[in-house]
Amino acid sequence: MDIDSASSVVLQTLTQATSQDTAVLKPAEEQLKQWETQPGFYSVLLNIFNNHMLDVNVRWLAVLYFKNGIDRYWRRVAPHSLSEEEKTSLRAGLITNFNEPVNQIATQIAVLIAKVARLDCPRQWPELIPILMESVKGQDGLQQHRALLTFYHVTKTLASKRLAQDRCLFQDLASGIYSFACSLWSHHTDCFLQQIYASDEAAALSSLERTLLSLKVLRKLTVHGFQTPQQNMEVMGFLNAVFERLKQFLECCRRVGKDGTCREKLEKTIILYTKVLLDFLDYHPCAFISLIQHSLEFAVSYLFTPAGEGVTFERFTVQCMNLIKMILQNHTYKLAKNMEDSKPESLEAHNIKTAFFTHPTLTEIGRRLVSHYFLLTEEELAMWEEDPESFAVEETGGDSWKYSLRPCTEVLFLDFFHKYSQTMTPVLLEMVQNLQGPTNVEDPVQLLIKDAVYNAVGLAAYDLFDNVDFDQWFKNQLLGELQVSHHRYKLIRRRVIWLIGQWISVKFKSDLRPLLYEVILSLMQDPDLVHTTVHCIIDDGFDTKCLCCCCLLFPFVSIHMDINPYLESIFGLLFQLLQQVTECDTKMQVLHVISCVIERVHIQIRPYVGCLVQYLPLLWKQSEDHNMLRCAILTTLIHLVQGLGAESKNLYPFLLPVIQLSTDVSQPPHVYLLEDGLELWLVTLENSPAITPELLRIFPNMSALLELSSENMRTCFQIINAYIYLSATDFLQNYAEALCRSFCTLLKDITNEGQVQVLKVVEIALKVSPILGAHMFQPLLPAVLRGVVDGERYPVVMSTYLGITGRVLLQNSSFFSSLLTQMASECNQGIDQLLGNVIEMWVDRMDNITQPERRKLSSLALLSLLPSENSVIQDKFCGIVNICVEALHDVMTEDSDTGTSRDCMLMSNFEEPKLSDDEEPPIEQDKRKKLLALEDPVHSVSLQQFVYEKLKAQQALMGDQAFGVLMETVDTEIVRQLQEFLRGL
Repeated sequence: MDIDSASSVVLQTLTQATSQDTAVLKPAEEQLKQWETQPGFYSVLLNIFNNHMLDVNVRWLAVLYFKNGIDRYWRRVAPHSLSEEEKTSLRAGLITNFNEPVNQIATQIAVLIAKVARLDCPRQWPELIPILMESVKGQDGLQQHRALLTFYHVTKTLASKRLAQDRCLFQDLASGIYSFACSLWSHHTDCFLQQIYASDEAAALSSLERTLLSLKVLRKLTVHGFQTPQQNMEVMGFLNAVFERLKQFLECCRRVGKDGTCREKLEKTIILYTKVLLDFLDYHPCAFISLIQHSLEFAVSYLFTPAGEGVTFERFTVQCMNLIKMILQNHTYKLAKNMEDSKPESLEAHNIKTAFFTHPTLTEIGRRLVSHYFLLTEEELAMWEEDPESFAVEETGGDSWKYSLRPCTEVLFLDFFHKYSQTMTPVLLEMVQNLQGPTNVEDPVQLLIKDAVYNAVGLAAYDLFDNVDFDQWFKNQLLGELQVSHHRYKLIRRRVIWLIGQWISVKFKSDLRPLLYEVILSLMQDPDLVHTTVHCIIDDGFDTKCLCCCCLLFPFVSIHMDINPYLESIFGLLFQLLQQVTECDTKMQVLHVISCVIERVHIQIRPYVGCLVQYLPLLWKQSEDHNMLRCAILTTLIHLVQGLGAESKNLYPFLLPVIQLSTDVSQPPHVYLLEDGLELWLVTLENSPAITPELLRIFPNMSALLELSSENMRTCFQIINAYIYLSATDFLQNYAEALCRSFCTLLKDITNEGQVQVLKVVEIALKVSPILGAHMFQPLLPAVLRGVVDGERYPVVMSTYLGITGRVLLQNSSFFSSLLTQMASECNQGIDQLLGNVIEMWVDRMDNITQPERRKLSSLALLSLLPSENSVIQDKFCGIVNICVEALHDVMTEDSDTGTSRDCMLMSNFEEPKLSDDEEPPIEQDKRKKLLALEDPVHSVSLQQFVYEKLKAQQALMGDQAFGVLMETVDTEIVRQLQEFLRGL
């Protein structure tokens, strides 16, 4: 691409690419995409974004295209990579001047240069750092700033490289430029301090910007540029200077006030100083040991003494707390179980901390954390008044302790409590003692303090186990506070119910739970407390070892007692809450509780779910853009269907479209809904009393699901099996052909476990409908029989092969004969020879079959070949008898009443089982399986009787003498055992 002639064309195209008219925009973007691989294109872009006379948007776009091109075409091994000549020219052009007037473009150019530096510096671009350092020293303010900005981005990028060779290069760079970076930072810092105290805010702001950039450079060099930084006097000198600079900048905060023009940048710089300390502690804990004393003195002074009044701000407080926390918890500083085995650096750090955290210091920290930092702020109280639901959601936190003051404070409090419990426990108990009895509702400060103290007691529940008689405290103090109805006391009522939630899994007698339950029900009728009651108890309080989280919201659920009298109240309140709340997170929480209650009480829920059943379709429609809420609805529906059992058929008009959408991989929501949707599909089928056309119509979704071969495959097979159990005829006639094609494809590339899952579907189809099943899955069966003949080496697969072969042979002998004929023709082998091979391998691999049902099935199937004059079958007679005797050992048990042996697998007529009070009735699919078992030869035919009849028939066919000769082929011990089993028949 000729640069001069191309510049105007590219400039025009870039101008068109900034258009708002898509008819102009799209062709321009396509043209630019084609030019990306053309030689000279990036040189043209460089000329364009360096031309300050051009439109800003065009220059911005040119920078972006150049930056994206580095990622794609700068590496030598990349397709269409830039030539070395052009890259040399581009590198030179990027650092000819640092005078970009537009901040945003300057930042992008700095990032662009850093990207090139990551690939080429220092080997192909050794002049970059020297030129940047020289430019930073210049007197021109704009050039100095832009060079410093680029210097920072280059340092940041090089520091991020993690290969050993790259780290060594960066360490070489750091040692060479560290003195310069320190002097640069010190110079700009001094300039800023002089200007701010001279009230020259404009100049101070400019110097502060340079201070911030130079400090960013130093942060990367200090943390990543030295392997043993404690051995470098300049590094440790800088780190020690950080504390003094922090104090100076904090005093500047007092001077400029909250509305000063420098305030925002000033706070950013202060936070950056704390990040230097935190990063250095994280990456170099041993080197940080010499800074522990200074760090603790600084942080504790500003957080817990009057020194911090008027100068600290929230983000700084969080950073200081994190600094203390990291020093307390750092693994390097922990002693070994035997102090003598501890490393010297661990002992040194431990001694420093021990000397610092004296009893008076810890006492003051404990008091201040609770009485100052735990207090709810005016903003939090106002938020609660305006939107209690959002307030409840906000407090759930998550991982926000790293960034937000309240969770950060609570985590630090717990760290101190765990590590120094002997000192902290008396402090907290004294605070509790001072708050006995109800608090004056006219004293808002005392209410806030009580809330804070109760918060601390809840957080430290496990640590206070031996020090607090919670049952007595509940009866004598907390219960009374829950019953104070004054509007201002809702703060304490809310905190008390949360506090109980914290303690209930730690130390709370079960006989007190009914009393607590009654109080909770009344609180849920309080519009000010309903949201916080649900959120606080569910999120913070429930015992993960318990049956379900609702045991804390409704304590009776977690103990063995009749909760029927309370179910109507529970469901009424939960349903009312579900309708009232607007936050998705809150609705999900309520649905979660509803699901837990249904799961716990199961069919007892049926009289109370009418309102929920009517509301869920509306909620599903309203949640169209909230997939996580829809997941919660699916979970609720799963438990609802399980609770309703066969009655769930009344939900089909809503339920089946939900399943259809959730399991349709062509619909975007399936990414979120598929797993729960498949589970709902399965339980719907398992609980369905009968097949319906609508149930059949959602099955076509399965083909695409089987193609995915995802972790949900097992559930997919369970769904297919459920259809077969529900109505084999309707299902197989409609879908077996397509299913068979999917299975054939699957079996070509699937694990052994997956093969077994596929074959089990075929086996169940043959079990439910021997004739239709064999016909529908006929394309799969030759491979099964071939696997038997070849002696499939994986035992579980072989066992399944033999199970399928046994079903066909025993229950559809004509089909088995045609299958043998087909295979014999394909293998160019005699039918009798093939049959002999099947029997021989079957006998040989009988040990692969571990399930007694399949072992009996194999015996019945092989016996069904008798009586026979076929010489091959007679040749294998010994093996058949051996298998039968083995199976008789498996299934024959002695009847204790009569003293005779009987087949333990025989099942009597179907009767509804008599259930105890705590047993659930069988689901519909279990009933179907029981009825099917009554017709299954494995459970309806006595193996003992079948062996006797078949041997008698063979004897009748051959005559006594010939049969005697045949029996002589069997081992005498086997014959003796056989006679023992058949005695009395």
